[in-house]
Amino acid sequence: MITRPLGKQDYDHIVQVIDRWWGGPTSALAHPIFFYELGQLARVVEHDGILVGFLFGFIAPGPPKTGYVHLVGIHPDYRRRGVGKVLYQTFEEDCRKAGCTRLKGITTTGNEGSIAFHKAAGWTVSHVDDYAGPA
Repeated sequence: MITRPLGKQDYDHIVQVIDRWWGGPTSALAHPIFFYELGQLARVVEHDGILVGFLFGFIAPGPPKTGYVHLVGIHPDYRRRGVGKVLYQTFEEDCRKAGCTRLKGITTTGNEGSIAFHKAAGWTVSHVDDYAGPA
């Protein structure tokens, strides 16, 4: 597996496949701002020349300076093969080098797979009522 910065061709591919990878409408979350303006820390993973995962993340100035994971996608055929782990490790290293003292991400309360992944990676989970406004 090769981890590298996100390129324009990668971004274009991601917006074409993300709904299939996620099993529903998600492409709106892959807004171009996460490539053009906030893409310095965006990464992809390739396996044998195939894009099998991506992470859109950025640094929020804080305080404290925080690495924020916005969106992650793993090709369904490559799940549970360490792709997510590699993406998160790379993101964490990049954030620490940039002076971040905290990492943060967001998921929905019903996304048990995401919650389990983050817990296994050593992240703590907290619930924020009305994070995105009233339901």
